Amino acid sequence: MLLTDIAPSLTTKHLGLADYESTWRAMQVFTARRSVDTNDEIWLLQHPPVYTQGLAGRPEHLLTTPSIAVVKTDRGGQITYHGPGQIVAYVLFDLKRKGIGVKELVRRIEQSILDLLRDYGVDAERKPGAPGVYVKGAKIAALGLRVKNGCSYHGLALNVAMDLVPYSAINPCGYAGMQVTDLATLGVRASIDDVMAALSSHLITQLSL
Repeated sequence: MLLTDIAPSLTTKHLGLADYESTWRAMQVFTARRSVDTNDEIWLLQHPPVYTQGLAGRPEHLLTTPSIAVVKTDRGGQITYHGPGQIVAYVLFDLKRKGIGVKELVRRIEQSILDLLRDYGVDAERKPGAPGVYVKGAKIAALGLRVKNGCSYHGLALNVAMDLVPYSAINPCGYAGMQVTDLATLGVRASIDDVMAALSSHLITQLSL
């Protein structure tokens, strides 16, 4: 695990390929134990193949009996897929200390992704009422957050160069027929490490405002 202190109140952690459930439990512990003086953190990683179902998740959005595990988690939203080739960034922030709410946090995270994609020549957009980032209607980044006692955890998932087939077993984020894409499909040939570094930089810029 690589730790980087960006500023007195912000630390990034690079966790490599990390099990979903143990990482989720670690976020819960971190959030429960943090104090008003605890640094905010950004955790950057990939997960082995897993479906995650948010608090609003409905079983009918899982279209088949999957061979991949389904984990019911405490983030907002419906069901999505994580796997190698996708960057996950968890944002563990004291929103009360920053003086922002969850809508502003979502806006800043989305802006980070939009700015990153623009760097690679990809024209992306938001969709009203559907958190995440889209390219020509196809979802390239998903968001799901939890806020407890004014502090956030969970975060975003950006598709870089991954197997997109597992998405066919679900209605991604609860939308029937929702198409998904990744940077590789869009013709961007960049290593996941380079994209992760660029995403980290944009997140730090937006979340340090």
